[in-house]
Amino acid sequence: MFLRLLLNAVALLLVARIFPGLLEVRGVFGALAAAFVMGLVNTLVKPLVVLLTLPLTVVTFGLFLLVINALMLLLVSWIVPGFEVKGFWEAIGASVILSLVSGLLASLVGTQRGG
Repeated sequence: MFLRLLLNAVALLLVARIFPGLLEVRGVFGALAAAFVMGLVNTLVKPLVVLLTLPLTVVTFGLFLLVINALMLLLVSWIVPGFEVKGFWEAIGASVILSLVSGLLASLVGTQRGG
């Protein structure tokens, strides 16, 4: 769990550095705080939002999940002072890129989704 937090923080820092127009992370502690809150939001809030919007997700063949991920990222941005997402469309782009970078880092380190 702690390794996953570190990997997500590194992913946030990488995405912020490579794509500065999408999001801004102020330092390592901002990245760690954002990764921690993102884990909480994705564990506690996101499942409820996915359940409530299931008909819309089905109608859009799952594409609405991109919107949900972007909204979760914006929520984290609103909660964590050292983390800022520039806007809604940037949140969509950032959530896609973060998923890719986090997955790549997890596969390089050898962590699994469930662990």
